Amino acid sequence: MKTGTKPRREGGRIPSISQSRRLATAILALTILGPIIAPAQIPPRFYWKSLAGANAVPVIFQSLSGNANPIDPAFVVSPNSSVDATVAIAGYAKMLPVFNRTLTLAVLEPMGRISGETTVAGKLYNQDATGFGDPMVEVGLNLIGPKAIRSIPDLVRYEPKLSLDLIVDVAFPIGEYDNDQALNLGQNRWYGRVGAPIVWQIGPWVPGRRTTLELLPSVWFFSDNNDYYAGQQTGQTLSTDPMFQLEAHLTRDFTEHFWGSLDSTYMAGGKWSVNGVGGDSLNNLGVGLTLGYQINDNISLTAGYMATVNDSDPGDLRMDGFRISFTYGWHKIVEGQKRLKSE
Repeated sequence: MKTGTKPRREGGRIPSISQSRRLATAILALTILGPIIAPAQIPPRFYWKSLAGANAVPVIFQSLSGNANPIDPAFVVSPNSSVDATVAIAGYAKMLPVFNRTLTLAVLEPMGRISGETTVAGKLYNQDATGFGDPMVEVGLNLIGPKAIRSIPDLVRYEPKLSLDLIVDVAFPIGEYDNDQALNLGQNRWYGRVGAPIVWQIGPWVPGRRTTLELLPSVWFFSDNNDYYAGQQTGQTLSTDPMFQLEAHLTRDFTEHFWGSLDSTYMAGGKWSVNGVGGDSLNNLGVGLTLGYQINDNISLTAGYMATVNDSDPGDLRMDGFRISFTYGWHKIVEGQKRLKSE
């Protein structure tokens, strides 16, 4: 630790340098996971902060099914459809100091396969698509909460208390798209969201006892797809109104390296139309569970499941899915300490 820096007592004891390093890398690998494309939810603990300059590479596997394309966050419901998706998402994330606040940058690329039966203009079609989806970029800036963390002693003392960020997500319409079918990995239009993540610390901030309530209100925006397939007719225009989304996570440490989260997502709005003839707006609630485990200093594992619950009517969105993610996180300061210790 730096000379003159007073270490903080945790549970009546002072962390050693090696313990501080383990805590730093544990927080590093836990907090940088990247946005989830579908079912359009950010993992719990994503907006915890880590060392400025921290890096992470997430690899996420998802198995999803429902009555809408699970890769499309607009969720255009087709009541009689049944769509399955097996998707891997790879990405990169980094934290940077900007005006003494934390800036988070993340990019993700989905890839995989979707298949199933979908109804278009009253007709049932068997369709499938493989390849790459639309890459998504997120930029987030912390507005309220701890200042940018520049050293391991500062990271060991980190507590979110009440933290508020501003985020902007943008998906680039360069994924694979076939205008002869309605089911695609790419969406052939721009979309994204603006949100305000909130992290509220509950109780003491001691590894093994950390508890948070995390909220993310956001609004999704969609441009038009002017080459949409609608009942043997290409070149149709698919439009979608803005959609409000509220995500919530109640997270709790079980041990120093094992934690869990109760998750929920509410979506409203997003009414869609083809050539001005519209469908229904969304009004859906999803609930789920996430478990996380710190495998070693750099690698973390999370596994989760989420499903819609108010989906009994034919026109309601019906969606569920499993998610497993591996994240490798690192920072040059932490890696330098490892090399010094091994020499």
